[in-house]
Amino acid sequence: MKSVCALIASSLLFAACTSAPAPQPAAPAAPESAAKAYGNLAQMMRAIPFPSSNIIFAVQNEDPGKKKGEATGADRYANMYGGWEAVENAGIALSETANLLLIPGRKCMNGKDAPLDREDYKKAIQQLAAAGEAAYKAAQKKDIEAINNDVSGLVAEACSACHEVYRDKDNPADRCTPPAGK
Repeated sequence: MKSVCALIASSLLFAACTSAPAPQPAAPAAPESAAKAYGNLAQMMRAIPFPSSNIIFAVQNEDPGKKKGEATGADRYANMYGGWEAVENAGIALSETANLLLIPGRKCMNGKDAPLDREDYKKAIQQLAAAGEAAYKAAQKKDIEAINNDVSGLVAEACSACHEVYRDKDNPADRCTPPAGK
């Protein structure tokens, strides 16, 4: 009798195991942010917004809409994408730089942390993103007057909002240092 009961119990257990759906593997954990600072603040600024700003400022002196084959100020900085497309790309680069400026772990060239928690730094970054967006929109419309009368000033103001506080120091070791008492 014990054998029959054991056989029945084993059969039921086997049937339960084979008829039940297989457990689903757990969903993979959400990947951590891929954002990583590869260069210090000065390196990143020299690589992206500095040349992009120069493309936008070059419109003040030369029309990016000149016929192909005629070099323009925008072409001087733009590599293979010249003319108005270079100005559009420069605007996008400035706006995208705003994201790069907020990557945790970004260091200044003197080794100090970029002031990510400071409201004035965040405001300057927002100004840069807005200036880039304005440049992009004006370039799409091929609007030299907007670039010269509005956008160039927005770019300069956005840069100055951060540079005057955090970069323009007599001693480079003092860069990224918030002003005293603020």
